[in-house]
Amino acid sequence: AKNEILQIVVFSLFVGTAVAALDDKAPQVLHLVEQCAQIMLKVTGFVMKLAPLAIFAALASTIATQGLAMLGTYAKFVLGFYGAMATLWALLFLAAFVVLGKRAIPLFGVIREPALLAFSTASSEAAYPRILDSLPKVGVRRRIVSFVLPLGYSFNLDGSMLYCTFATMFIMQAHGVHLTIQQQIFMLLLLMVTSKGIAGVPRASLVVIMATLTYFGLPEAWIALVLGVDHLLDMGRSATNVVGNSVAAAVVAKWEGELEDMPEETAKA
Repeated sequence: AKNEILQIVVFSLFVGTAVAALDDKAPQVLHLVEQCAQIMLKVTGFVMKLAPLAIFAALASTIATQGLAMLGTYAKFVLGFYGAMATLWALLFLAAFVVLGKRAIPLFGVIREPALLAFSTASSEAAYPRILDSLPKVGVRRRIVSFVLPLGYSFNLDGSMLYCTFATMFIMQAHGVHLTIQQQIFMLLLLMVTSKGIAGVPRASLVVIMATLTYFGLPEAWIALVLGVDHLLDMGRSATNVVGNSVAAAVVAKWEGELEDMPEETAKA
């Protein structure tokens, strides 16, 4: 009720570990949790359908109260985010070339379509089946893909982490709240914990951003400031998650000696 997500994450870790240690002694609890998750996803779907109206209202309110100059501020925010994302992509590509060598080129070729799908839908979950089919084409064994990708979708959401950091700092600076270096480092560590397990669906990052604002004693309503450009940033976030997890799967396969020779048609392409 108070949106204190850090405490929820810690409690969930303890409960999940306890249930896993019971050796199937709590099947009814698991069944109930799965049913509750389906209900919450359906409720989230209803909310998402109304989200465009809320975004229009929030953006109209911001422009009406702060003037058209706010559009220039939004433009700087979006360009700054995509500039940082481009830097992250360059680092991912460099890491892939260092570990995989020339194999990195066909890897980027096969994940291009899943990344574009994630970018256009603002959902990394939508691209998940495509990645499962694409990575084996460059020699990453299916068992490595089936293990690394689900794990990465919970713990390796580098795009979501980048977006949450940018959005939180933008909101605070827009309202004249300036953090010390120590507070910024603490916020980074907090986001690293609270962003784990975030859903790969549009606007899922907003929950984490609201929780971060609450933790620093700031109003949750300030989240309205980024609603107008959230979808534009969400597209980059989702594509970055796809690229990061695909590179991670290929690197793990290389380290474990599970990187097979590429099929002939892929190598020619």
